[in-house]
Amino acid sequence: MVNIRRRLHENPELGFEEFETSKLIREELDHLGIDYKYPVAVTGVVGYIGTGKPPFVALRADMDALPIQELVEWEHKSKVPGKMHACGHDAHVAMLLGAARVLQKHRDRIQGTVVLLFQPAEEGHGGAKKVMDEGVLENVEAIFALHVNSMLPVGQVSGRSGPLLAGGGFFEAVIRGKGGHGAIPHHTVDPILAASNVIVSLHHIVSREASPFDTQVISVGKFQGAAACNLIPDSVTIGGTFRALLRDSLSRIEQRIEEVITTQAAVHRCTANVAFVDKLKHFPPTINDDNLHKLFTSVSTDMVGAHNVKEAPQLTGSEDFAYYQESFPGYMFFVGTKNKTRETGSEHTPTYGLSEEVLSYGASLHASLALRYLLEKQPKSTLQEEIHHDEL
Repeated sequence: MVNIRRRLHENPELGFEEFETSKLIREELDHLGIDYKYPVAVTGVVGYIGTGKPPFVALRADMDALPIQELVEWEHKSKVPGKMHACGHDAHVAMLLGAARVLQKHRDRIQGTVVLLFQPAEEGHGGAKKVMDEGVLENVEAIFALHVNSMLPVGQVSGRSGPLLAGGGFFEAVIRGKGGHGAIPHHTVDPILAASNVIVSLHHIVSREASPFDTQVISVGKFQGAAACNLIPDSVTIGGTFRALLRDSLSRIEQRIEEVITTQAAVHRCTANVAFVDKLKHFPPTINDDNLHKLFTSVSTDMVGAHNVKEAPQLTGSEDFAYYQESFPGYMFFVGTKNKTRETGSEHTPTYGLSEEVLSYGASLHASLALRYLLEKQPKSTLQEEIHHDEL
């Protein structure tokens, strides 16, 4: 696993461009004698271990890197300028291949089918949605995914039932007035004033309309007006992002953003056009299944001890894993990569790094979760006979 992770780290590929990554995965599956389907969603690979019959449980690893220049100087630094595995997807692939090796070795004891999903384009491209659209998971009854976490020490894991990660999207609005010279504002219809009030009002959506127990975020990061400081422009463009942990809240925020922008612009005698942009980057909330959480807690407690199993905090980042959860139960959890002796940056930074000790934990959890899930789906008589085989 270490060798695989390092090879991938040296040769990062962005979303839907993971051709060499996919080739390496297929070579490893061929070596292990595991059947697979390729291509899936352009560069993805889906492998199968077990009987080929129900029940089906899936394990997912994302494959893509980020457009970041690596600043960590080490033997296996990225060889591709401007690209880096800064979110640990190289480790995700290595861990799923490690789990595949274990599962294939014990395939005669698998009572059902484990689906190995190597997914492209998680980083903002919605690769999971494309996988679902191609129908390759139509028989899957449940899916698990792990993500490395630089805030957790190696040997610790975390998860939670219910909302884990926010859903979110992006908006852009053009507010139009009548431009003119800044010295005679009474001859203009000022879109900058209108846009400024729009932004203040957008933040009131969260602070005055949302329950404090219902996490929501609206942030405006784009404001483009005139090119000169003494001009009032004809129009202003603003843009931002919105997030929420609940599906209903996410839909309501989108509705209110449009209402607030158009009505506030009208108050200042302006007009506004609102667009929700980059629709492929609009992800639903990641909501973990309660029964799968119980299974994760049981398996991880057996593996690392109850004191090393933590409750994951809710986060306002987004994950396209949520697309799977809209069709069948899913569970995402975190494995710690923090090394006490080596300080590294966090995910999505050019100084990101991880402790490779995590690889064995992730592979073992993947394999054990799949086996325990399939075991518990068996008739009770079979379950009692095979309970001592639930861990590898």
